[in-house]
Amino acid sequence: MARVEPVVEDQAPPRSRELLTEQVTSHGRATNMKRTLAHSPTALFALMRWYDLHTEVNAFLGTRLTTLFAFGISAQTDCLICSTFFRRWLTEAGEDPDRLTMTPREHAVVEFGRQLARDANAISDDLHARATMGLAPEQVVTLVAFGGMMIATNVFNNALKVDLDDYLFPFRKGAT
Repeated sequence: MARVEPVVEDQAPPRSRELLTEQVTSHGRATNMKRTLAHSPTALFALMRWYDLHTEVNAFLGTRLTTLFAFGISAQTDCLICSTFFRRWLTEAGEDPDRLTMTPREHAVVEFGRQLARDANAISDDLHARATMGLAPEQVVTLVAFGGMMIATNVFNNALKVDLDDYLFPFRKGAT
């Protein structure tokens, strides 16, 4: 059960209503996480910068590897909402999230994300080199910032026990 109930959209602070309207326009829905964040327009605005970082990372890693990176972080933090969200994306792309086949490069990027979530201080030089091979410094910075934002969304959902959205139920681990 959620520790903070999502706001009813028309009862949210005015700036939050604007941001939620943008979410619905861009993504078709305002999820439980976003409606919970909407209690604080500043918090909602800050965590929605995830989309900007996602777009940039997608441009240099590609859709699949960006999704794998975010999925790895979310699975590592045991975030039901985020890991299920990315299970959905993988499933809809024709993948089995429980039986992923990855190249060594993909594996390194996913492990880099998981290590960011476990203990960023313990990222070895070898893992860093394998995960960021071929990336420009600005891309490495964007990737790590995106990973940090992914961790922040996971922490938010886990700490407040945000309820899983109904549309994600079929994608839960073990649901099929």
